[in-house]
Amino acid sequence: VTAFQIIKGGKAIADKPNILLITSDQHRWDCYGFEGRNIKTPHLDSLAANGTRFSNAITPNLVCQPARASILTGMLPLTHGVYDNHVSLDPAVGEAGWARGLANAGYNSAFIGKPHFGVNPNNTPYGAPESRSDSAAFPDDWAGPYMGFDLAKIMILGHWHDLLPCEEPPRGQTFERWFWGHGKPGEAWRLWAEDAGPTPEAAQTWFSKLPAEWHSTTWVTECTLDFLGQHADEAEPFCAWVSYPDPHHPFDCPEPWSRLHHEDDVDISRTHERDLDKRPWWHRAALENTPQAKHEYERILRQEYSRIAPQTDRQLAQMTANYYGQIAFIDHGVGQILQKLEETGLADNTYVVFTSDHGDFMGDHGLYLKGPTPYDGALKLGMIVKGPGVPADRVVAEPVSSVDFAATFYDWAGQETPDNIQSESLAGMLAGHEEARHVAYSEWHQQSSRTGVELNLRTVRTKTAKLTLELISGEGELYNLLDDPDEMVNRFNDPGAAALKKELTDMIRARPGSIMEEMPEHEA
Repeated sequence: VTAFQIIKGGKAIADKPNILLITSDQHRWDCYGFEGRNIKTPHLDSLAANGTRFSNAITPNLVCQPARASILTGMLPLTHGVYDNHVSLDPAVGEAGWARGLANAGYNSAFIGKPHFGVNPNNTPYGAPESRSDSAAFPDDWAGPYMGFDLAKIMILGHWHDLLPCEEPPRGQTFERWFWGHGKPGEAWRLWAEDAGPTPEAAQTWFSKLPAEWHSTTWVTECTLDFLGQHADEAEPFCAWVSYPDPHHPFDCPEPWSRLHHEDDVDISRTHERDLDKRPWWHRAALENTPQAKHEYERILRQEYSRIAPQTDRQLAQMTANYYGQIAFIDHGVGQILQKLEETGLADNTYVVFTSDHGDFMGDHGLYLKGPTPYDGALKLGMIVKGPGVPADRVVAEPVSSVDFAATFYDWAGQETPDNIQSESLAGMLAGHEEARHVAYSEWHQQSSRTGVELNLRTVRTKTAKLTLELISGEGELYNLLDDPDEMVNRFNDPGAAALKKELTDMIRARPGSIMEEMPEHEA
């Protein structure tokens, strides 16, 4: 990638490009207007039309913490050690990620929003900034450094439940102080939980009375606009990760965004029916077994918050409409960010990347949210890139992963990629070159605290097929996506698919990189 320089108003702008990574949370790959669903995302549609998107991108893990650790480190989960949620990323491993690597090369590095890197007490001199208890010891003006980011304006989780509240100061970080500062004492928290009506029948779904101006999506957007304004005239380039905590459940969209999509108009999943008898054993076990958590509150959360009982089509439509509203709200924020890049003169020298950590089943196969059933609704990602030299309105079909961002960012910054990561640069593809990729990897050593059953899942996805092996039992699932894009027929034990099964099994055995010998302790 050739560095270039722009002269504007007689002043040289840094010849290294800026890098702006924007992520949503639990955002399905097909919930964009350009994918043909009835959702309003005009700014993300424009970003795709003016950039390049990947149609077969996947997450390296189906839940937040491992996926986010992989984005930062460029490593697969069993290499960086965050094999499940409730496993904290080792600060030394996080510090070796692209944020610190680029900062050491002269970049201003920043994180804004939801990190979800864990609660290792060695993260800072004050303890873990994402720990509910440790956060009380942090100074009010603390804003990093954290995990290689010199600036860190963060929140604790960012989506709530009675047992996972928005922490009230002195607990919490920059966002929580902002949130609780609105209105009368406790007013923001009260309004968030209240339903403006009519009350939907769908699980974990309501029209939140929280004003949009007090919402986390607004806060992330405003912090990003401030950051860009402050760096408009800086000589040094920046690399920033902007992390929206939505559209993760609960589906609590505020007005007016909650009214943007009506339940009668949205398109729901076309496979909205459970068919567990046709699936590997663990699909049923993950839904019906009792979570084996260390703490009672965690067990209740896994049963009441991480699981949703079967919904009617009407209930799914209500849930989907609210989910669409959450995404449209984020899209509005992205539009403001893109406009700020133009106004500040930063747009021509900034790579903008939009993706999510993972997806959501949203009714596929009668399932909701996420879990150890790697259907494409949870596995695939939307992935859009716009920037200098990136072809407009181009779609790349090669299988790639968000683990590939690290090597890409190093390439854009003109830095050597560390040799101990699995990340493969996308810079060539994003310069318009044709490059063959054969497979992308996802893996999850799920603990019994989540679903009541321990699973060791390894998944590979090609352009046209997907295999998941459960290594403890030896069972698996195989889908020929060319003929069966909705993943209706598991061909794992089909003799007619033996050659395809062997090909993909060999890919799993050829997983690149090392696997950590002693995994960190699971915290739940």
